[in-house]
Amino acid sequence: MWMPFLRRRITSPILKLFSSSSGVKSTITTMAGLESLNFDNLALRALPVDPIKENYTRQVPNAIFSLVEPSPVKNPKVVAYSIDALKLLDIKEEECKRKDFAQYFSGNVILPGARPAAHCYCGHQFGYFSGQLGDGATMYLGEIVNKKGERWELQFKGAGKTPYSRGSDGRKVLRSSIREFLCSEVNHNLGIPTTRAGTCVTSDSRVTRDLFYTGNNIQERCTIITRIAPTFIRFGSFEIFKGVDNQTGRKGPSTGKTDLLLQLTNYVIENFYPEIWAANSGQEAKVLNFYKEVVRRTAILVARWQCFGFCHGVLNTDNMSIVGLTIDYGPYGYMDRYDPNFICNSSDDGGRYTYAKQPEICRWNCGKLAEQLAPMVPLNKLREVLEEFDGHFDQEYMRLMRQKFGLFKSQPEDKKLVEDFMEAMYKTGADFTNCFRALSKFHSEDDVRPVVEYLLNQCCSAMEYKAAFAPTMDPRQLEMLMMLSQQNPDLLAMLGKQAGALERELELASRAGDMKDLDNEKKRKNDVKAWTEWLSSYNQRLKAEFAGQNTDEMRKQRVEVMDATNPRIVLRNFIAQNAIDAAEKGDYSEVRRVLRAFQKPFDATVKYEDLTGFDSAVEGAQGGDVQQLDEDAHRNNPTDKTDEAPSCSTATDHCHIVYDQRPSGAKKIKVS
Repeated sequence: MWMPFLRRRITSPILKLFSSSSGVKSTITTMAGLESLNFDNLALRALPVDPIKENYTRQVPNAIFSLVEPSPVKNPKVVAYSIDALKLLDIKEEECKRKDFAQYFSGNVILPGARPAAHCYCGHQFGYFSGQLGDGATMYLGEIVNKKGERWELQFKGAGKTPYSRGSDGRKVLRSSIREFLCSEVNHNLGIPTTRAGTCVTSDSRVTRDLFYTGNNIQERCTIITRIAPTFIRFGSFEIFKGVDNQTGRKGPSTGKTDLLLQLTNYVIENFYPEIWAANSGQEAKVLNFYKEVVRRTAILVARWQCFGFCHGVLNTDNMSIVGLTIDYGPYGYMDRYDPNFICNSSDDGGRYTYAKQPEICRWNCGKLAEQLAPMVPLNKLREVLEEFDGHFDQEYMRLMRQKFGLFKSQPEDKKLVEDFMEAMYKTGADFTNCFRALSKFHSEDDVRPVVEYLLNQCCSAMEYKAAFAPTMDPRQLEMLMMLSQQNPDLLAMLGKQAGALERELELASRAGDMKDLDNEKKRKNDVKAWTEWLSSYNQRLKAEFAGQNTDEMRKQRVEVMDATNPRIVLRNFIAQNAIDAAEKGDYSEVRRVLRAFQKPFDATVKYEDLTGFDSAVEGAQGGDVQQLDEDAHRNNPTDKTDEAPSCSTATDHCHIVYDQRPSGAKKIKVS
């Protein structure tokens, strides 16, 4: 497997972000207590800090950080923690059972040595420069150097207002916090480079939220997660120096401060790319090679997203890590039915961040970073480097795809084999994860019939297929908007509509007409044909792969590689939502159970129905809080039908959902 983290040693060279982990010890012999964590807050010493100490919304020029303090919450309670993530900080599990553990990780009590601060950055959001953004709901707590010499930045998310909160309350709620907490750890265990999540702590403090901006306000619990990464500096961190944008008229708060740009750039290279820092003497060479590595890591990151069916949802420049990690989990989604136009963010009306567009958008974001580095390196040289993005992406994508298909040799026809597989999934409405997992069951033409039968069970029904491709606009509305797009495209953009969205609607309308007479019998016949034809091509490719070799030995190796690359489970929306529904009624056991299940997402021997939460690890520290939380939830939200929903701590159908089964054609879960 791959190392999904950049690990910086203070006294030794940095470990490669995507290198093998075989040489890294996984056992930590000495752990620290919460009062003796080894904080060494280098970022605040090395980069300028805002001299204004008052915490109010403002533009923050000439600074990278602003000092802040977390806002206390009432009665904090531990929802879950990831001991694997906390071990990075030298925190042992016994510390997680302390009565005051929730106090420390809610921000009510500051960890000794921590110095909370908020980071200033800008960003292009949905393609437009938005000016200053910054840590409006997150806080840098400090950097902890562990016993192995690795430096890790610790963050709170949801701990209250900062100068960058822009009128919001700086809080996060239980549902969104659970989603980020779980997916951070899930992606790590899948081998996707990501920030980590150490704890999820909720409280009896509440904030008002309108989930889908429909006017239906609800009261939700303030919840705080801790995030861990080498750094949370991002592409948008370099955009605080941007001049006036031609489209929006906005500019960065530190525009023109090239000395500060140089200071930030050198800090990032020296501390997170020390090999580049040591190998290059000139400033231009350092920055150019730094940019090359950022482009490479970003291309590899998005290639892995594509191979696992992960869609980020909000790939703005402020959500792009400078060290190539997945950061800022919002309305993400793992695909169920394969659809290249899959949109996981209900706010993405224009379809800018569809699954298929992710590589293109990440490349575009790298281009925006190049523009900010131009004062130090000629832009034409940076753009030459950007041309390497596609090559890095293709190399990593096909490397992983060959593993997913059980192919050890590279052949020219492999790309078409992959494309045809994707097309078969698309035409049949088949489940992305389970179809890949099924490939290890196929070895020869003798397996065609049983594998086709399995794949047919992963295909959606005719009714589901029609619903998936049903137009979302009334025909009269579409006709009016198409007319407007030709006569006044600027007005169309002001209405929040984009040409791409209209083209997609036209395509959906055309497909709806073609599928008018489709029923289950016709669809099954089409599906059998599509999968039989593809398996025939796959069989021919396998024959060429294993010609003249020990078939039994190669089959064994092939299955091992495939089952270690094609996950048995991914964090589907219904799995996360099931855990959220229980947690919002005061039962956190399903959150912990999901976390436990995804510690081994590839393992076929895990029996999910036998998994429990953390046993006494958290419950022992909670005492009687869970029942009290149930009562509070019912009292404060009397419309919640708490008594009608079974607890996930009991053996009910509601609780023991099947993690490795595709969801039924039930109502789609909206995420925003």
